[in-house]
Amino acid sequence: MRRVLLGVLALSGVAGAANVDDLLTALKRARTLEARGTVEVTVLFPPREVPTKTAGALPRVPFRPSLLARNFEVTEAGKESVANRPTTRYELTPKVGQAARWTLWIDQEWNIPLAYQENFPDGTVARRAAFLKVSPRPASVQIAVPAAPQGLRAALLSALPGLRLPGGWQPVAVRSRPNGGAEVDLTDGVNVFALVIAPRGVRAAPGIASRRVDGSFVWLVGNLPQGVLKAALAKVSRVNTAGLGTFLKVNASNVQPSPDQPSQKESP
Repeated sequence: MRRVLLGVLALSGVAGAANVDDLLTALKRARTLEARGTVEVTVLFPPREVPTKTAGALPRVPFRPSLLARNFEVTEAGKESVANRPTTRYELTPKVGQAARWTLWIDQEWNIPLAYQENFPDGTVARRAAFLKVSPRPASVQIAVPAAPQGLRAALLSALPGLRLPGGWQPVAVRSRPNGGAEVDLTDGVNVFALVIAPRGVRAAPGIASRRVDGSFVWLVGNLPQGVLKAALAKVSRVNTAGLGTFLKVNASNVQPSPDQPSQKESP
């Protein structure tokens, strides 16, 4: 019995690794090829007056394959049709923590995404994008994928002593804000978060935690339970952004990355 159980576990591990490899191959292919047609996009977080609209292609999500493989379990969940094309459905579940869960539908012939859905930890849909109609052939694209700057994580932790990033999170870019301060993009390979250092606070809202430190304000924005966001900032003891200067890029910035137009910067 023990031998049979070990055999089942080994096969399960092989299948899981194959699922990750297959999905990552599709996501890397999507850097050079994308489907076109009519996409229905529904964004429920953050809330907006008109949550559903149409687009000509899937809004891009800045997937980072190496982090995705490290932080998520990938399961093949069956075959389904999207816009009358056969796809394979993949479920992404975080290995630790309470990050959002994702589902992706990958075209079986083209091996690129035709739909995706982001869910809150309780299963509620945060956003979904799926093709209703697809053009006969995909289009060639070129998506830049620069690596995250080396040393950025250490610089961020030095700038905000006491910051407790949830497991798997990595800072990947820093921008200066037009009214002062800085904004740091964070990701677990799938989900994107914003850490903002600013001279002013921000109104409390779901998905936003804010704390005053050293006369500045530190915000953390993302699709996570409020308690997780607050805990990440709870022990920040001071603010010193001097060490982030090497990584800063001047750029007008919003409070939160738009789910419809996320950054295209990715690391391998």
